[in-house]
Order: sequence, then C-alpha cells, then structure tokens
Amino acid sequence: MSQQASPSPRNPAPNNARPISVRIDVFTLVPHAYAWLTEQRPLASVLGGGLELRLFSYRDTTPLRAGQVDDTPYGGGAGMVLRVDVVAAALDAAYGGTPDGPIVALTPKGRALRQEVVEELATLPALTLLSARFEGFDERVVEHLATDAISVGPYVLSNGDLPAMVVLDAVARRLPGALAEGSGELESFSAELGGGLEYPQYTRPPEFRGWTVPDVLLSGDHARIDAWRREMVGSR
Repeated sequence: MSQQASPSPRNPAPNNARPISVRIDVFTLVPHAYAWLTEQRPLASVLGGGLELRLFSYRDTTPLRAGQVDDTPYGGGAGMVLRVDVVAAALDAAYGGTPDGPIVALTPKGRALRQEVVEELATLPALTLLSARFEGFDERVVEHLATDAISVGPYVLSNGDLPAMVVLDAVARRLPGALAEGSGELESFSAELGGGLEYPQYTRPPEFRGWTVPDVLLSGDHARIDAWRREMVGSR
C-alpha cells in the first residue's frame, strides 16, 4: 500500500506551500502508469500543495496467493474480472473503515463525466477512484463498495486507469494554482460561456495554404473581437 513517504512516482515531492484542498486516492493494478501524469501540468502544479495524490496497488493487499487479483467470470465468457474481495481488502487496508469522501468506480455504467460533475468533485476534500482492467469489476464492487460510478464516455477501454487519469486531470485543473491566472475562466463549458464550446482560436501565420485568419481578429479592435468571440461560442 502506498504511504506518504519519500518522493517517488507514487508519492511526488511537494512543490509549493499552498494548503491541501483535496486528497485523491487511486486504487489500481499499475501505479507506475501515473508517473508521467504527475510530471505534467496541471497535476504537477498542484501536487504537494492543493492536491495530495496517493496511489494504491490492489496486489499489495490481495488476500490471494501470488498477487492474484482477478478471476474468470461465473457463467463463462472471455476475459478476467477484478474480484470483490481484492478490492475490499485494499479499501480496508487503506482506511480501516469508511473513507472521508465518496468511492467512485470508473465504469461505462456510471453517470457521464460532464463539467458540472468535475466541478462537484473538485469541491470535495477527499475522493477515492477505483480502476479495473479487462472485463472490469465484479458487480458487487459497484453495488456495495463504491458509493458512485462515473463513465468518461460510451465506449470500451481495456482498463480503468485512462478514465481515472481523465478524472484526475479534470479535477486538478480546477484547483487553485493549477493554471495561469485567467486561463481557465473563458473556456469550453464554463459558466462565463453559458456552458457552450469556446470560440475558435487562431495564431500565426495569418495565411497558410490559402487558409486565412478572420479579419476581425487582426483588426486590433477589442470590442469587435469580443463581440465576434461571443457570437462564435458554441458554433463548432
């Protein structure tokens, strides 16, 4: 089980002195897969400050021999299923009781991850994410151990770590200090844009292969530019 100890891919070093506003625990079969994410903004900007991230391996606490964590499904069929006793053992070892925040299973059966859900999660002081692989969880994990279930989209992935990373990134960027000042205010799905898509963005060169930047953006008239941008919100 991962502990708050010396810096490592599981426990990145603090990089600032901001008080912790949220703790996220991720239960996974591959804790090392998150190393790259902890080195990138926005996550790297808030680790050790606004965010405490802990990664736990199911294999560290499995009650089964040889690190076994999954088994074949009852009734037959392809693939392997993450066992309920394995997940329960990991949660018991980490918390010894009820955790401070919700336990979220990443599964296609969950509620859709929309920006309002991200905003909700970002206000929580603690959050637990459960990821699985291959055929997913024994259904009893979702029904009895998790308190919530979230889906990142109506499609199938080979593991739940990618959805967990999506949740981590989305939540981290809403924490203070994650983004440059002002960069998260006028963006897709923000309240300032009425929940719509952000206006189109352009940069140099002004003409490429005959594809031109709208004249209004080159005008220097900020009132016209602002009006154009608001007109274009949600147009894509």
